[in-house]
Amino acid sequence: MINLWQPVADDIWQGRDDSAESPQALRLFQTVVRAGAFDPHLLPGEIALLGFACDAGVVRNKGRSGAARAPDALRRALANLASHPGRYALADAGNILCEGDNLEQAQQALRDAVFACQRAGRKTLVLGGGHETAFGHGSGVLDAFADERVAIVNLDAHLDLRSAARATSGTPFRQLALHCEAQGRAFSYSCLGASRAANTGALWQEAERLGATVLEDLTLLDPNSRTLADALAGIIDAHDRIYLTIDLDVLPAWEMPAVSAPAALGIPLALILRIVTTLCQSGRLQAVDLVEYNPQYDRDGQGARTAARLAWHIARFWH
Repeated sequence: MINLWQPVADDIWQGRDDSAESPQALRLFQTVVRAGAFDPHLLPGEIALLGFACDAGVVRNKGRSGAARAPDALRRALANLASHPGRYALADAGNILCEGDNLEQAQQALRDAVFACQRAGRKTLVLGGGHETAFGHGSGVLDAFADERVAIVNLDAHLDLRSAARATSGTPFRQLALHCEAQGRAFSYSCLGASRAANTGALWQEAERLGATVLEDLTLLDPNSRTLADALAGIIDAHDRIYLTIDLDVLPAWEMPAVSAPAALGIPLALILRIVTTLCQSGRLQAVDLVEYNPQYDRDGQGARTAARLAWHIARFWH
């Protein structure tokens, strides 16, 4: 039994029923299977959907609270999207809850749930939560494939390599670096879309010290640059598995207003989808999470629809 686990409520997966029109007129709420108990071996399909209902790391990092409500809000946004035959082998494996400020316990519970899913042959799609999600998710993937080369790819305006006395939403990749060091394995970290304006000199120095690959937002936005394509090809060729974490604040504020730190510039969704497609079709992608969505600051559900479109795209192209 996984600590802090809870099944998803019955009223979350609902939508428009067009099945009278055609047997093929289905939406995700009609095809997703919800787990009544946590047993990854019994989940149908290849992708286990997990929620991490936590924003304790955001609060510790002095950000705007509210991301703990994101997993179910994003499920509601996903529910009404089309479900096409032969796609979306999604099984909802429930939520890991964070009780109060007990972040470390919640991260351990997420790690245990991810590890169990991965060892049962399921890929994991996690809906955060703040970016503290990445330590629980990433450590579960690393531990499940202890003898393999695992790349950590972060689409994010922020490097999230902070040094702090306690874990926060700004420390997950430094924590994963220490986790790799303890295991005597390479820490392979790439941050795509980082903003020079949003990261202090100390964070850039830490990225350099750890040997991280960092592509700035302006580099990704240059249509004449081959840097992004070359970096993605290098990541795919050099690793056995890829863990992709997407901080939704990598998107421009006009596309994603509902995050703790909206981006003044950001990487548009259309480009993010192209990056994600390359990784999904690589055959190396093992785990993905979407983090930092905050329903409290959404505008007419715009942010939820953007995040749901991204999650839908991942499920569609994931090989």
